[in-house]
Amino acid sequence: MKLQLFKTLWGHQGTLASAISEALEAGFHGLEGPAPANTVAIRELKTLLADSGLNYIAEITTAGSYVPDRHASIQQHIDSFAEKLDQSLPFNPLFITCLGGCDAWTDDMNITFFNAAMEMAQSADITVSFETHRGRAFFNPWVTDRIVSQLPEIKLTCDFSHWCVVCERLLDSELEVLQKLSSHAHHIHARVGYDQGPQVPHPAAPEYEYALRAHQSWWEMIWQQQLHKKAQVTTMTPEFGPDGYLHELPFSGEPVAFLWDLNCWMASEERRHFEAFMARQ
Repeated sequence: MKLQLFKTLWGHQGTLASAISEALEAGFHGLEGPAPANTVAIRELKTLLADSGLNYIAEITTAGSYVPDRHASIQQHIDSFAEKLDQSLPFNPLFITCLGGCDAWTDDMNITFFNAAMEMAQSADITVSFETHRGRAFFNPWVTDRIVSQLPEIKLTCDFSHWCVVCERLLDSELEVLQKLSSHAHHIHARVGYDQGPQVPHPAAPEYEYALRAHQSWWEMIWQQQLHKKAQVTTMTPEFGPDGYLHELPFSGEPVAFLWDLNCWMASEERRHFEAFMARQ
């Protein structure tokens, strides 16, 4: 099994061309982000991906951005998914990762949405993986487990950092649930959270080594399941980001670390970690 790493477009401040350049220079295999909607950006991204040979993971957020519109109906989420699915398909994504549903819904409401989205994805012959994300259907491990148990074919994009915040602890107390859900894991967002936040100031800091090692042990559960299924490739996006995630000094707003440096460090560490994991198999 091979590890493929993707550069997130979340927090990227430059052009698409500079994103491609950074990804290539850092040895990433592709980009992950929402498909553009305007004609110029569509043409540019298609050209850049073709010329660079990089892969692309499309990102869909339903009825809102990362946080859903609290008053959007199930049908509005379904319609939003359909619109953004059509927007993503022309780029021939490797697969689509989706932030879908709403944390305030009942399990049945979220299942109605997932069934509709999975049916559309199947009709389009594209894999869609649904992210474990605060504010969305899969905002904590127990709700996720209940819903997934009724949707045996569903795939997950696992970002366990969100669950650390929601649970206000690392998830080592919930290993049984994580082990069950790991069999549905399709993609990993490699951000390191801790009990009071979705993003440590720097994953290399010794005071947060406990959180890094915990996340790495959970990612190994996923890799073990993928090896068992004889997967040829596993995908991961280092996803340290802005928007309140990146720690800043008070008053000045000066970031405590550079975002791209964090994601490059995470990529390098996970190359090392994955090699060590595979050597033990």
